[in-house]
Amino acid sequence: MAKYFMGSLRQTGDGRLPSLGEIGLNQFAPYLINRLSASYNAHLQDVLKSNGMTTAKMRALSILTISPSLTVNELAYLAVVEQSTMSRTLDALEGQGYVRRQSRSDDMRVRELYITDLGRAAFAESWPLLYSLYADLFEGVDAEEYDRFIDTMHKVLRNMHRRLEGDTTADEVPAD
Repeated sequence: MAKYFMGSLRQTGDGRLPSLGEIGLNQFAPYLINRLSASYNAHLQDVLKSNGMTTAKMRALSILTISPSLTVNELAYLAVVEQSTMSRTLDALEGQGYVRRQSRSDDMRVRELYITDLGRAAFAESWPLLYSLYADLFEGVDAEEYDRFIDTMHKVLRNMHRRLEGDTTADEVPAD
């Protein structure tokens, strides 16, 4: 693990940063994450299209299935889409009868989102397709590898959040 954070990825023996060519694209985690995400999203879009669904709609329904009473901003954050995209998506979902908006009882200015029975049924119809794609992604990966992968992704996300919040302790070399 140290080679990734001290030698080839942090700096060379002479103190200079390595070039991307020295690291290599297939060893550069941000590149691999982007490739994985783009490939997954492209395949997901094709799979969902057969059900008359979009990625943004499915993300909204998926999240509202397990986390009701979110605001548009909260849902957009969790779905990893722009707030304006989520607003348009919710307009369409509301028009289909899949979600409803309701003013919060303690603050009428805040509107919360809820999935309807029709929305749950639409999600339930697409879930086998989503799960199949998920299972295919991790074919040949055992439970221990999967758990380590998830743990690592959470660490990377925490580092990214610290970085975005301006906490430079994320720059410290992690312990092995």
